[in-house]
Amino acid sequence: MRLRNIKGSRETISSNEYVIHEPEKLKGAWKEFFGNDNPIHIEIGMGKGKFLTQLAIENPNINYIGIEKYSSVLIRAIEKRNELDIDNLFFIRFEAEYINDIFDEDEIDRVYLNFSDPWPKDRHAKRRLTSKEFLARYDKLLVPKGYVIFKTDNRDLFDFSLEQVELADWKLLNKTYDLHHSEYAGGNVMTEYEEKFSSMGNPICRLVTYREK
Repeated sequence: MRLRNIKGSRETISSNEYVIHEPEKLKGAWKEFFGNDNPIHIEIGMGKGKFLTQLAIENPNINYIGIEKYSSVLIRAIEKRNELDIDNLFFIRFEAEYINDIFDEDEIDRVYLNFSDPWPKDRHAKRRLTSKEFLARYDKLLVPKGYVIFKTDNRDLFDFSLEQVELADWKLLNKTYDLHHSEYAGGNVMTEYEEKFSSMGNPICRLVTYREK
């Protein structure tokens, strides 16, 4: 699906106080940026920001960074953020492939991946955010036993992700093929896509994985 270009979105993003414009300069210094030692959680491909915004409101003692490459989507997250009186949520317009250019080793406590692009063609498997190639990237930036939490309604992508976790020698903390009717449903914060797909009757799959260091 082609994203609709929103006039002025790039200009708004470039001047917004909640968007970090040179994140490479903060590699290894994110604690100093936030001004505290609170855990840092990131969402890669955050979309319009509903999920991460809600988490930031509910958890003031956790710092959140949303990463999104599309300006026309990021602008919607900024609109939500502008209305809030919180200091623990910031955004980066960035390509996930280069995530290790902006975060140092053991700097991030949790990575959220929600309804990521499935890249259905086999030749594009390495682009999937749950591929072993991306897990290797997360391994570098996560603290010991830091979690990657992945949700999707795409069963093929979920099965692929489980295979990649095993290939990468990561550990599964838990998994479910129907999150909303599972023991893990309590406290679940839904994304825009999750609300849409679950309303259509699609079961939501979720896994939590970590790498023992």
